[in-house]
Amino acid sequence: MSPRQRDAALRESLLATAAQVLAEEGGPALSTRRLARELGVSTTAVYTYFGSVEQLRREVRLEGFRRLEATLDPPGKDPVAALAGAAAAFFRFGMAEPHLYRAMFVDRPLDDDRAGEACFLLLRKIFAEAVGAGRFPGVPAEQAEMGAAQVWSTQHGLATMVLSGALPEAAGRATLADLLVRLAIGYGDAPDQAARSVSEALK
Repeated sequence: MSPRQRDAALRESLLATAAQVLAEEGGPALSTRRLARELGVSTTAVYTYFGSVEQLRREVRLEGFRRLEATLDPPGKDPVAALAGAAAAFFRFGMAEPHLYRAMFVDRPLDDDRAGEACFLLLRKIFAEAVGAGRFPGVPAEQAEMGAAQVWSTQHGLATMVLSGALPEAAGRATLADLLVRLAIGYGDAPDQAARSVSEALK
């Protein structure tokens, strides 16, 4: 294995271990000494990659949102299906990356953290397209951000319930599908169209 590959592997291990500590114990439990001890490296190695514990926390969130954003499809011809697809991708990401998910959404971010902004803006864009296409006639155009926040909180709440053990994963998936249909209808979409779009996105 080349030095470049070893370096990439160590950086990945540092991020993964930091995410686990943040998810299970929170920010105060994270230190360079602990990471060095758990990975069998020097504290210098941690500083070499991230400079400080604060920067490492930022990088954990940035890496998490990069991975999440990579799972999101661009808006398609059916904006309601795109919205449901984004919500489902968010939920699947939480199931696949539980420690990283908790580090992104449960550990309190640093004051200047804007790691999740791009993902939210994409969700808002898709929601606004659904409004513009006439699928959500009950939502004024200026309230697209509020609607996107409602969808975000729905998917996040269900992912968190499943990860905490309060809800089985299968029930979480079924509940997400049902709530997405109900939200779309509440925004003014025709019931049959809403059900068809969500079903198409989640099949």
